[in-house]
Amino acid sequence: MTARLIDGKAIAAALRAKVATEVRRLSAAHGLVPGLAVVLVGNDPASEIYVGSKTRMTAEAGMRSFDHRLPATLSEADLLALLRELNADPAVHGILVQLPLPPQIDLHAVIAAIDPGKDVDGFHSINAGRLVLGLPALVPCTPLGCIILAKTVHASLEGLEALVIGRSNTVGKPLAGLLLAQNATVTVAHSKTRDLPAVCRRADLVMAAVGRPEMVKRDWIKPGATVIDVGINRLAAADGKSRIVGDVAFAQVREVAGAITPVPGGVGPMTIACLLANTLTAACAAAGLPAPVL
Repeated sequence: MTARLIDGKAIAAALRAKVATEVRRLSAAHGLVPGLAVVLVGNDPASEIYVGSKTRMTAEAGMRSFDHRLPATLSEADLLALLRELNADPAVHGILVQLPLPPQIDLHAVIAAIDPGKDVDGFHSINAGRLVLGLPALVPCTPLGCIILAKTVHASLEGLEALVIGRSNTVGKPLAGLLLAQNATVTVAHSKTRDLPAVCRRADLVMAAVGRPEMVKRDWIKPGATVIDVGINRLAAADGKSRIVGDVAFAQVREVAGAITPVPGGVGPMTIACLLANTLTAACAAAGLPAPVL
């Protein structure tokens, strides 16, 4: 068996196209143009590339982009003051603070300072709590993208045995909540899980988000299972170069899985597409309009 490849690039492009269509409709019918503010503190090269991609795709979707690039020496007080301004700006419907932040800034204070209605990263405790309670909420973009990818393979996730490897607040925990909302039977595995390979072999759907390169091996996977690889890890090669790999040993797992995401080109492209979708949803909510169906 060779697994079906889940093409995250194509699926993300289709989602972005739907968002752009809905943005044009909102602009024509209601004069509403969604606005996304992205805040970058410091000059981390990977963050700069990521923010540049977000800015470009925001413009391509017909949204307004408000970029704030600030020095690494910025104080926490100054960042919180900027967030208060963005919260009060009616042209801004979504706020995203790019991580990581410099050590002098408390991440939890920053997340708490963002208006939950503009929290398009889905990290605010109100949005996290609403997700757990099964209420409508802005949810983290990467977990949302994982669900969309899984549903291109399974029309319904109801009743599937789903395993989430990793329990981070940004991916693992919200992903488990989204899977429960889809009526999957969910197990969350972590560093203290006993006999993780045996737990993994029970799963119809494996979502790996643990940050350990190629940890999930072929003999961990039930034949025909769907594998969503959230990991992005850089491995050094003998020639001094490096390559990007996921948390799943792709080549060997592909031989037994039913469907699998590649790294890169799987979950990654979905994150920005879901960010745009969340911004659109937030703009509709702020205007008292129904949430878009994408």
